[in-house]
Amino acid sequence: MQNQDVKFKIKLKDRAYQYSIKMINFLDALPKDMSSQVIAKQLLRSSTSIGANIIEAQAGSSKKDFTNFFSHSLKSANESLYWLGLLKDAKKIDGSKIGYLLSEVKELANILGSSILTLKGKK
Repeated sequence: MQNQDVKFKIKLKDRAYQYSIKMINFLDALPKDMSSQVIAKQLLRSSTSIGANIIEAQAGSSKKDFTNFFSHSLKSANESLYWLGLLKDAKKIDGSKIGYLLSEVKELANILGSSILTLKGKK
């Protein structure tokens, strides 16, 4: 069980890291108009915060620390969903270019949410 737990944590951390890299590349290709750039800055912060908080969780000193950092990571994932949705619905970028990012952040949010419920003993 512990070995499986370690593999899960490594996979989640790597997945969040890869998501951040893809997001950085996506943001660099956004239009340079003011609204796109303001949203891009918000999205850069929230999307890269997902992985940063996962790493902080793994360095946490207690189960409560771990759960709190996962909760922050989930909040960042939900915020990223919001900003991506704005870009898509405002037609600042072709919807096909945003599909993977939306899908991946939804999956990360689901994994984090499920993990938080398990940690709190509600699942």
